[in-house]
Amino acid sequence: MSTSLYNATVPVFKQMLLALSDVLKKGEEYAEQKKFDSTVLLQARLFPDMLPLVRQVQIACDFAKSVPSRLAGVEVAAYEDTEQTFAELQQRIAKTLALINAFTPAQLDGSAVKEIVLRPGTPKEKKLAVEDYALKYGMPQFFFHVTTAYNLLRSNGVEIGKKDFMGSY
Repeated sequence: MSTSLYNATVPVFKQMLLALSDVLKKGEEYAEQKKFDSTVLLQARLFPDMLPLVRQVQIACDFAKSVPSRLAGVEVAAYEDTEQTFAELQQRIAKTLALINAFTPAQLDGSAVKEIVLRPGTPKEKKLAVEDYALKYGMPQFFFHVTTAYNLLRSNGVEIGKKDFMGSY
């Protein structure tokens, strides 16, 4: 039985982006309730050399849009990475959800794309079969950034749990 790349990616991106949206709402509410500037959460890092919450969300959205785009053989939409508030991050998630909702199973599963080239023309160029790109690179990258965003909020006192991380499935 072959794997449906659409089923293995798009519904999972949707579920996890909706859950990420919900935990961000809880983070914003937490900052309001405790009466501190929400920038504290948005710029929080787990360790000095790690990226802040705002960037974790941006990158999660980047993978959620780039994986199905590349699998379908369409140009990956470019985002500016200018978000600085919870509201702007919510807009980015909504924009990403709208983009990936437009993909159909036929676009991903029937795609003529057989190989994905990462960082083309650079010393770090890597060629991957589409399944390997989606399941061994793109999805793990996406989950890393969603998980890190969750952990940043949780480590700063936002009362969220596994159910919040998972969302509705």
